[in-house]
Amino acid sequence: MTSKYRDHYCGKLTEKEIGTKVKVAGFVENIRDHGGVIFVDIRDMTGVIQVVSNDDHIFDGITRESSITIEGTIRKRAEEDYNSRIETGTIELLVDDLKVLGKAQNILPFEVMTSKEVAEDVRLKYRYLDMRNPKVRENIIFRTKVIDYLRKIMKEDEFLEVQTPILTASSPEGARDFIVPSRKFHGKFYALPQAPQQFKQLLMCGGIDKYFQIAPCFRDEDARSDRVYGEFYQLDLEMAFATEEDVLEVGEKVFYETFKEFAPTKKLSEKPFIRLSYKESMERFGTDKPDLRNPLELIDLTDVFEETTFRPFRGVTVKGIVVEDIASKSNSWFNELVEYAESIGMPGIGYFKVLEDMSFAGPIDKFLSEEEREDLINVAKLKPESVIFFIADRKNAYKYASLIRDELGRKLDLIDKDKFKFCIVKDFPMYEWSEEEDQYIFTHNPFSMPQGGLEALTTKKPEDILAYQFDFVCNGIEMASGAVRNHDLDIMKKAFEIAGYGVEEIEKRFKALYEAFKYGAPPHAGMAPGIDRMLMLLLDEETIRETIAFPMTASGADLMMDAPTEVTEQQLREVHIKVR
Repeated sequence: MTSKYRDHYCGKLTEKEIGTKVKVAGFVENIRDHGGVIFVDIRDMTGVIQVVSNDDHIFDGITRESSITIEGTIRKRAEEDYNSRIETGTIELLVDDLKVLGKAQNILPFEVMTSKEVAEDVRLKYRYLDMRNPKVRENIIFRTKVIDYLRKIMKEDEFLEVQTPILTASSPEGARDFIVPSRKFHGKFYALPQAPQQFKQLLMCGGIDKYFQIAPCFRDEDARSDRVYGEFYQLDLEMAFATEEDVLEVGEKVFYETFKEFAPTKKLSEKPFIRLSYKESMERFGTDKPDLRNPLELIDLTDVFEETTFRPFRGVTVKGIVVEDIASKSNSWFNELVEYAESIGMPGIGYFKVLEDMSFAGPIDKFLSEEEREDLINVAKLKPESVIFFIADRKNAYKYASLIRDELGRKLDLIDKDKFKFCIVKDFPMYEWSEEEDQYIFTHNPFSMPQGGLEALTTKKPEDILAYQFDFVCNGIEMASGAVRNHDLDIMKKAFEIAGYGVEEIEKRFKALYEAFKYGAPPHAGMAPGIDRMLMLLLDEETIRETIAFPMTASGADLMMDAPTEVTEQQLREVHIKVR
């Protein structure tokens, strides 16, 4: 690229340019005075070039991180001055002319090249400086490459890219909506889409055979390490005349090819990915997002303690985790695990060690009957030098057991960090009972097809109805959700009726789908891989915010733009809103 400010990029200069005149532009990274000879490192998107001048005054007033343009001649460095850390380490640019394009203040908020070590709130406030750090900027470049690759995969499979509306109607997608007041329609509101769910189903009804988009989604839900507040992006896709297996095969291809392309040195699950039912996943791992790199599994011991006199195990769900060859661990090691259990809300954690003679030693050994000991040996297949941990609770046994399993995996270094272990969790319950709402609610996507169709909805207990719903999971993180969609009006009415919706409310809230299902809607299915989460794993970042150009804080504040912010009274009046 040739422009007024440059005809070469800094990092692309080579020894081929020795003796030629060039013009470069970038930011001042370093300034070094070596006794009458000034050295300046100039950085752009491609890399760094050392600039040198014998004129003490040509760099007068220049400051680090100023943007400049320089004309000069490329020359060979002296061999003893080679810099192997940069691509241009054998050459330098002798300055003829220099112009400051944008001067930076003398005092910077932080050192750009070490910005990742700075407190996150400071980084986000000055994100434009943070991005000058190549380590930060490379994540943004990487994101672009991955999205380009995802588009390539979808287009090769003849998916059509379609953009769906951002201003739409409120829809129950599992989180709070962001609502937008209307100026023209007094007292009415748009909602930002939590997902393009209804629109992609309507595309199927409209005869679009295979759809995708890199879709922005907006959800007013709290952030965590694998979820940002407010907005995120997903590879949204849908297929007409498709079964669950059709979509699973597309999902496997998307994940396998993308991870193989961008993490070629890591071990990757082969296709087809392991398939687990929701029930099996919960029983074996205590979660529907299992980290299969961890070899530990749960054992159900509820029946063993059905008649127990040990009060903490009586009348509750009891899960066990057996770990072999750790009986010799120190008391402090076990105490640390007890402390962790207490930190997640457990009263503690019971355990005992299995000795060489198959007798037990530990805090709860004395509370067990001989019959319970024998049952445990048989059910848990206990061996000498192993330890069995007990998790007992009326409501949260599965959750606690999953967390203890994860902690044991970390403490015992059982997790292969160079592996991407995928699985598919399917056959989710359609409904669950909400004590808060005192009614059945959808456990997953409300637009999913129930297994068994209308007959299941009319003859089975709601808690026994399964849905054609599935998640892709990798290393304990949900990477995508999907489902076979309902396309039948009678099924739609009954499914929402069980969740407390009357026919009039269904027709009003889902008017477009309600009407579309009257006109020969085809069977269809789809899914939506989370792009930000894919990037977090591929980049080996601890938080999803490191994959986004302009992330907000975990609390939902944009420190750089100072958002959210107040608006004027005039703006409020225009949209018919009065703030109390």
